[in-house]
Amino acid sequence: MSAEWTYDYALIRVVPRVERGEQINVGVILSCVDADFLQCRIDLDETRLRALDPGIDMDGIRDALAIVPVVCAGGAAAGPIGQLPPRGRFRWLVSPRSTIIQMSPVHTGRTSDPAGTLDRLLETMVRTKVLGPKS
Repeated sequence: MSAEWTYDYALIRVVPRVERGEQINVGVILSCVDADFLQCRIDLDETRLRALDPGIDMDGIRDALAIVPVVCAGGAAAGPIGQLPPRGRFRWLVSPRSTIIQMSPVHTGRTSDPAGTLDRLLETMVRTKVLGPKS
């Protein structure tokens, strides 16, 4: 039986017009301290986002989202935040902001496979399934 670790995760959201509060989930950040794991997965559905705001600056959104995996990886490429330990970088990433890119509240779970759990969360919480007509 493999070990189980506690993990924390947050959804990455794009809120194109903060005053309206509409949002779509575009990614997940998962931190598992005991497994020395901090990664994110991002899947931006530009069509859904443009449905909320046809005039959105998609290049700006892509640029802002590209920073998240860099901070997760740490090191010099992430600037001063990259020098923090993984848990500190996670806390910085999920801290509340009133910008277009926002994080959900942090949720907790248990896993023996942090990467697999991150993939599962992306599939169930971010990616949408198109439902066909009922037969």
